[in-house]
Amino acid sequence: MEWENRTLMEEFFLKGLSGYPRLEQLFFVLILMMYAVILAGNGTLIIISIFDSHLHTPMYFFLGNLSFLDICFTTSSIPFALVSFLSERKTISFLGCAVQMFLGLAMGTTECVLLGMMAFDRYVAICKPLRYPIIMSKSSYVTMATGSWFSGVANSAVQTAFVMRLPFCGNVINHFLCEILAVMKMACSDISGNEFIMVVATTLFTLMPLLLIVISYSLIISSILKIRSAEGRSKAFSTCSAHFTVVIIFYGTILFMYMKPKSKDTLNVDDLDATDKLISMFYGVMTPLMNPLIYSLRNKDVKEAIKNLKRRFLGK
Repeated sequence: MEWENRTLMEEFFLKGLSGYPRLEQLFFVLILMMYAVILAGNGTLIIISIFDSHLHTPMYFFLGNLSFLDICFTTSSIPFALVSFLSERKTISFLGCAVQMFLGLAMGTTECVLLGMMAFDRYVAICKPLRYPIIMSKSSYVTMATGSWFSGVANSAVQTAFVMRLPFCGNVINHFLCEILAVMKMACSDISGNEFIMVVATTLFTLMPLLLIVISYSLIISSILKIRSAEGRSKAFSTCSAHFTVVIIFYGTILFMYMKPKSKDTLNVDDLDATDKLISMFYGVMTPLMNPLIYSLRNKDVKEAIKNLKRRFLGK
């Protein structure tokens, strides 16, 4: 470990799309519009899930948590990225980088676990309908949601602490944000320990919830195929496809970024870095943007709740 080469970091420079000002302006407009839709869509879902008593169910409780999580996740990164796109000096303090990394990883981990809990909820609702009120009691689903948040915070705190203790031989982060893999690349010491912790955390908080989702929906599909009504089967399959769409987008980007092989030294590093940036942006913006649309805003119960909310507060 070459401690003499270590730079005492006070701030990091975020490379992002430096050198492409027109592209930065384009991304600024697109991401700003997406961020506004994210706040409106997820905020609406949170409000109606609180004020409409018909939506006081485990499913909408989880969806409310998911919407709040998506707002926190995007707010921890998008405003800073927007300012960075228009700023000539694209820097972030050491502490700010640590906070940004912690929040992003905590929200991402929490969403992984929460999606698993939501899949289990759908399994009980479809496959064990008579026992649903008992299994998914208020104490049960509140505990499940709390456990999801605790898992995300704990995992992020451990990984962020170990990464920020590394000696860095530079201060240029080849990314839009303080993303954990991009920061680790600047380390001038052995990071095998950090990689091991990341693999263990990914297995526990990404692959295990994914396994729960696969098992839950396998059992759900098996039950759906036994439904005699074609309309009932179609409605149930529609619900499954919506959930799987979000799962594929969310887990697909996560697995690509954190589980891909590390032997890429012989490949074009610049191309891979650009790919990582675009995937990270897609993961950080598109998933929170699509969640309320796929899960709820096309749902009849939610549409009715929105109408009731308008009549209640606007008298319409």
